[in-house]
Parts: sequence; C-alpha cells; structure tokens
Amino acid sequence: MREQRRHQRIRFSIPPRVRIGQSGLSGNGELENLSLGGLMLRTGLPLKVGEAFGCEFTVYDSPLIDMSAQVVSKIGDLYGARFRAGPISEWLIQEATDRALAAGKASILSINDLHGRKVMRIVGGMNEGLRSDLMHGLTRMGVDEMDLSGVTAIDSAGVELCRIAVNRHQVGIVNPSPCVQAVLRERKAAAL
Repeated sequence: MREQRRHQRIRFSIPPRVRIGQSGLSGNGELENLSLGGLMLRTGLPLKVGEAFGCEFTVYDSPLIDMSAQVVSKIGDLYGARFRAGPISEWLIQEATDRALAAGKASILSINDLHGRKVMRIVGGMNEGLRSDLMHGLTRMGVDEMDLSGVTAIDSAGVELCRIAVNRHQVGIVNPSPCVQAVLRERKAAAL
C-alpha cells in the first residue's frame, strides 16, 4: 500500500456534505476522502465519467470551498474526481484539512518501509473512519509498528483498532501522542 499519489488522502470521522451539479442536474453527497488533487464522494446523482462538475463543501467549520472537478472513476455510487483548482482553492483545502486534522476530525494513514520494518503512521483522529485502511495495512502489508505520534484525538473505536493491531497482529505501538498516552493510562487504571 505504498502511496503512489501526489497528495495524501484525508479521511473524515463524519463525512462532510457536498453539493454537486453536472449537466443541469444537482444534488448532494458525502466526502469519503479529500486531497489537494481531488476527492472521492458518495452520491445518488448519476455523474458522468470524463465530464466536469461543480462542487461546494465545507470541512467542518472552514469557509465554503467552491470548485470544479472532473469525474475520473465510478464504482456504484462512489465517484473519484480530480480538481481543476487554482492556488486559492488549494490554500482553502489545505487550511481546512490542517484544522480538521488538528481537531481529530480527519485522519491520514500512511505506511512506509523504514530500515526493513513496515511502519504505519497515523495523523489526526484515530477513529472508526480508519478501519478499512488500517485493516488492509495489517492484513495485507504486514505492518510491524504503528507510529501514533501525530494522533490528535482517539475515541473508543480507535482504542479498539489499537487493541486489534497489538493483540491479533503483534504490531508494536511507538511514539504515542499525549492524547493516546492519556487514554492508555485510563484503560490501564480501569483494568486494575
């Protein structure tokens, strides 16, 4: 699962709503993930692959982001799109995602090979939104360690994902952030 993308994908604990329009049709959807280069959204609107569409969304409390994108893929009601963005739009997306990561409402998961060991690094929220990517990494990539130094919030689903990684896949947790350390201390105290 080595990222071949130019921009990292941001996943959300609660997918933000997006308004979309293409060829006179308009509707709503949910952002599955977002990057500076594009987005993945889920919608019932029948978007056409290869054609442009307009979209507007906010990432939690961000200013409105209004962009044009081109549909590049479709699987069921899930569409991948590449932005036709300018510098101001990219700046708005970067600012919005930085704030969402800092608040633990969005997450980035990456896997890197460091000195012969596969290290999964999580930045932002450690939550249910990471389950699919995390389980793929654990079961298909053979992760050795989870670096949690960039985790800004962890909920009960995130704690459960850590437990699965450690107990079922013998993954070591390294560099836990202060919020992860606090949750682990609480769990340990509750078990006594």
